[in-house]
Amino acid sequence: MNQLEKITELIGRGVSWCTLFIVLMTLAVVILRYAFNTGATALQETALYLHGAVLTLAAGYTLKHDGHVRVDIFYRNFSVRTRHWVDFLGTLFLLMPVCLFILYSSFDYVLASWRVGESSVEAGGLAYVYLQKSLLLLLVVSLLLQGTVELVRHGVALFHSDDCDCASGKDGKRGGEQ
Repeated sequence: MNQLEKITELIGRGVSWCTLFIVLMTLAVVILRYAFNTGATALQETALYLHGAVLTLAAGYTLKHDGHVRVDIFYRNFSVRTRHWVDFLGTLFLLMPVCLFILYSSFDYVLASWRVGESSVEAGGLAYVYLQKSLLLLLVVSLLLQGTVELVRHGVALFHSDDCDCASGKDGKRGGEQ
């Protein structure tokens, strides 16, 4: 499980650098458009592609660091054991089925794009739309890998530990938090 978490961490940290490039590319597009009256479709689409990559590839990293949106009106008041139950059941009955649904519903969509070598409809746009669509499948892989780690972590805390705190850290935080 540690290897899976290392992969998730490596991908998340690597992809986070894309945000800097997105900002720089967007700045370049704005300067080119307003200072030089020139469009840069390929550069603009590259920034868009990187934005999609950040959102899809960093999903597992966000899950690992408990950075996803949570309505914790009740969750924050739960005991550590109840939190483990909520996270375990939520991962098992919400995250995993949603990932499988995304995989099922997007696989043919991505495959069709690869078959035709789909490219941008914009003049001067990128010829790699099929790669962008493939990020949907990588989103699923990212979430399933980290979701599996989360299931094991919470399962160990619930079923193989007398005290939930010993499997998740003394303060009830996840293993990856500091």
